[in-house]
Amino acid sequence: MSNSPLKPLDDQTDGFTFHDLVVSSTMDQAVQLHRLVSSVKQHHSLHKHATSALFDCLELYEDTIDQLNHSRRSYGQYSSPHDRQTSLSAAIANQDTCRNGFRDFKLTSSYSKYFPVQFHRNLTKSISNSLAVTKAAAEAEAVAEKYPSTGFTKFSKQRSSAGGGSHRRLLLFSDEKFPSWFPLSDRKLLEDSKTTAKADLVVAKDGSGHYTSIQQAVNAAAKLPRRNQRLVIYVKAGVYRENVVIKKSIKNVMVIGDGIDSTIVTGNRNVQDGTTTFRSATFAVSGNGFIAQGITFENTAGPEKHQAVALRSSSDFSVFYACSFKGYQDTLYLHSSRQFLRNCNIYGTVDFIFGDATAILQNCNIYARKPMSGQKNTITAQSRKEPDETTGFVIQSSTVATASETYLGRPWRSHSRTVFMKCNLGALVSPAGWLPWSGSFALSTLYYGEYGNTGAGASVSGRVKWPGYHVLKTVTEAEKFTVGNFLDGNYWITATGVPVNDGL
Repeated sequence: MSNSPLKPLDDQTDGFTFHDLVVSSTMDQAVQLHRLVSSVKQHHSLHKHATSALFDCLELYEDTIDQLNHSRRSYGQYSSPHDRQTSLSAAIANQDTCRNGFRDFKLTSSYSKYFPVQFHRNLTKSISNSLAVTKAAAEAEAVAEKYPSTGFTKFSKQRSSAGGGSHRRLLLFSDEKFPSWFPLSDRKLLEDSKTTAKADLVVAKDGSGHYTSIQQAVNAAAKLPRRNQRLVIYVKAGVYRENVVIKKSIKNVMVIGDGIDSTIVTGNRNVQDGTTTFRSATFAVSGNGFIAQGITFENTAGPEKHQAVALRSSSDFSVFYACSFKGYQDTLYLHSSRQFLRNCNIYGTVDFIFGDATAILQNCNIYARKPMSGQKNTITAQSRKEPDETTGFVIQSSTVATASETYLGRPWRSHSRTVFMKCNLGALVSPAGWLPWSGSFALSTLYYGEYGNTGAGASVSGRVKWPGYHVLKTVTEAEKFTVGNFLDGNYWITATGVPVNDGL
C-alpha cells in the first residue's frame, strides 16, 4: 500500500479539478474498506477459506488505493487520460476479484457479512463515476487539440507546457518516445543475443548461478538500489517447482529463460484444494514493466481441480515473448492493465484466457485441450464490467487448434470485450463461435468481434445472432483493435525489441 500522503488539489482548470475531487472521495472510501478488511482479519475467528479470500481482498484494496492515487492528475507526475482510465479500470477489476475469492468457495453470504453491501456498492459506483469523468476529460482534451479556440484552450496550453506531444504519451514516453521506465542503456535488450551474459542475477538448479530458485532472485532484486534501471534475471534450463510472486513494488524486471520447455516454472495450486483463483497462480506478477522471454509457466493441477492458474499478471506495460502457458481451467489470468503477448503458446480447456486486462495476443498458438466430461471448452472469458473501461482482449494473427468442440469465448461480466482478427481457426471451433454465460446475460452489452479470420472454423454464417456480436467488415472498424490504437503500444512495445505489428 502506498504511504505517500495525498497532495492538495491545485487550482487547475475547473473541469479537471473536479476529476481530482471525485477520485479523492473515492479513495477515502477505499481506505475505509481496507481498514475494515484489516479489522475483520484480525478480530474474527474465520474459516480458512474465508481467511484466504480476505487476504486477497487486503492486497487488492491496497492496489486499488495505489491505482486511485495514480489516476489523480495532481498526484505525482502528470499522467495522460489513457493512463488514468487504465488505473481506474484496474481498480474496478480489483473490486470484482475480491468478491470472486468468496465465490470460489461458495461463501457469498460470508462476503456480505464481512463487507456491508452498501459499502461495496458505493465504492464500485464511485470508481465507475471517476472513470466516466476521466473519459469525459479525455474527450475534452481531444477537442482542445483539434479545436484550440474552445473553452479548454487553457488546459491544452498547460498540457503542452508540461511536456508537449501526444496527450497519451506524456507520462510514458520521453522526448525520444521511449517509456520512462525503460532506460536508454536497457532498450532492445530482447534483441541482444548477449542479454543472458549481462544478467544481474542468475538462477540455476545445479548451483552454478547466484540462486537456485526464482523467488530467491526476485527477493534479492527487491533489495537492490537501482532507481528506474531494469533488472535482468536469467533462469537457466531446468524445472523450478515453486510459486513465484513479483510484488507491485518490484518494477522493471526482465526474466529470461533458455526457451519454451527448457526453463519451466511449475506448480499445482487450485481452488478445489483450498486456494483462491487469484492466489493459485504458479507465477504472479504485479510490478509494472515486467518482461518475460523463453519460459514455460505451468499449472499441473489437472481439469478435475477446476480453477488453477499458470500465470497471473496485473503488470502495466508487461510483455511476454516466446513463452508457453500450460494448464486446464483458467490457465492465463490477464488480470488488469496493459499487456502484450507475442509468439506464445497457450494451452487449456475452460475459460483459459481470462481477466480484465487490456491485452493483445499476437502471432500466438492457442491449443484447446480435451475437457472433462460435461465441460465445454471456451478460450476466453474477458471480464470488463463497466462500459467506460478501456479493457478487452484482441487475438491477432494467431492459430487456434482444438482437440474437441471449442468456443471462442463467453462473457464473464456484462461488458465483456473480445476480438479475433486475422486468425486461423481450426475445424473444431463451434459454428456458433461464442457461448452464453447464463441465459441472456450480457448478450446485448458485450462486444465480440471477428475480422478476416481463415481456416475451417472461420465461417461466420452460423455464428450467434446476439446484439453484441459483430462481424467487422471494414479496415476502419478493425483498426480500432490494433496495437497502435487499442493498446497504445507503438513505442513502449517497440522499445523492448519484441517483434510487433502495430497495424492490421
